[in-house]
Amino acid sequence: MTKDKGRTYAIIGTGAVGGFYGARLQRAGIEVHFLLNRDWPQVREHGLVVESCEGNFTLPEVNAWRHTHDMPPCDVVIVALKTTQNHLLPELLPPVVKPNGVILLLQNGLGAEPEAGKIFDAQTVMGGLSFICSNKIGPGHIRHIDYGAITLGEYAPDYQSAGITATMEAIKSDFEAAKIPIFLEEDLLLARWKKLVWNIPYNGLSVVLDARTDEIMASPHTRQLAASLMQEVAAGAAACGRVVSDSFIQKMLEHTEKMKPYLTSMKLDFDRAHPLEVEAIFGYPLRMATSLGADLPLISMLYHQLKFIDDRLSGG
Repeated sequence: MTKDKGRTYAIIGTGAVGGFYGARLQRAGIEVHFLLNRDWPQVREHGLVVESCEGNFTLPEVNAWRHTHDMPPCDVVIVALKTTQNHLLPELLPPVVKPNGVILLLQNGLGAEPEAGKIFDAQTVMGGLSFICSNKIGPGHIRHIDYGAITLGEYAPDYQSAGITATMEAIKSDFEAAKIPIFLEEDLLLARWKKLVWNIPYNGLSVVLDARTDEIMASPHTRQLAASLMQEVAAGAAACGRVVSDSFIQKMLEHTEKMKPYLTSMKLDFDRAHPLEVEAIFGYPLRMATSLGADLPLISMLYHQLKFIDDRLSGG
């Protein structure tokens, strides 16, 4: 990867998350290339519009592309697609990743990094976890509602702890230049389980209960259910040798109580009849933990409910 300040970035999936972070990086003077699908004509002609709680801005000109084989190879390729589209990565990624480049999977759930590692040998695979409330409200138009921090960790085989690497520090410096809060994690598996503490209860319950996060937290019954699901996530992490503290669970509950009313990404996908990220957020972690002896009845029930809903959406 380029070691000076001239690192280049590609955004694979210019939606609510990838579009927001890519736009912030470009606004900081970093070269960014955006892969788009249906939004390509609008963004190519008019750029990206970001409404943000931290200040609105517009990028009238961006490097907008329809195909990765037309894009220049980049130092850091940020994958911000839904995990339901990861079957496309073996075709999408090779043309756009430089030799010795970085693939940064800014995605939900568990299991994406091992699959990406099968595509490449020399390139570094990292996982990124965004804690952000952001929606795409129109072609090339992103609304950032709250939060925005990223946790970054490097992947090692079987999710072994990889420590803090020089490459992670270099990427951190670019995100800090873009005024994006970023934290480096020595243990990517622990970071992913900690993100699941929020994603499993709120993504799942928002679909099954047809509710926003504030509605879930307003009822003592569903607030307790969310807390119980968080405790099961911690039990799953413990089976994998990772510790999620009670204080962290309490912090997630408090953050969600203070959060502005928000529809989770899975609820938005459900409302739009799009495929749900059931396997990445529920299936893979559930199988990993139960194979190591964990008993997670609430998560298992929610997983099977969501599989039924997802199958019905797809006509299965």
